[in-house]
Amino acid sequence: MKTELILVGRTADKHFQAGIDDYAQRIGHYMPFSISVIPELRSTKSLSQEQQKQQEGDLILHQIQPQDTVVLLDEHGKEMRSVELARWLERKQQTARRLVFVIGGPYGFSEAVYQRANEQLSLSRLTFSHQMVRLVFTEQLYRACTIIRGEPYHHE
Repeated sequence: MKTELILVGRTADKHFQAGIDDYAQRIGHYMPFSISVIPELRSTKSLSQEQQKQQEGDLILHQIQPQDTVVLLDEHGKEMRSVELARWLERKQQTARRLVFVIGGPYGFSEAVYQRANEQLSLSRLTFSHQMVRLVFTEQLYRACTIIRGEPYHHE
């Protein structure tokens, strides 16, 4: 199963980016993994939040293939413990050809993106910046891979 993470806009903080790159490389030892960055919209001052979400949504949908299993990282999504995420990922590895996770922009997702998504996951009830979510998610995906393999990274 191929796994992709789609991000809206580049990661601005170099420390976050270094951590994301480290975990992405580690994940690559367990499964094919890539990160795609959708460029930030330009001239957004004249756009409402809804218009911005709509334009970002069109760009996100352009990256998704019809057969993809699409999972949005969204505050209203299902919360899981790390072990539960690992078991969920293990099941997806049996059924999905390409698993695509999406972290949206600062205003979230357009209705069209919600409609296309197969599932929504939440990392926490706490609110994180969409920049920080990238690092937290890649670490959790790596942790899930190590749990599946029974490696000692995760401790109960």
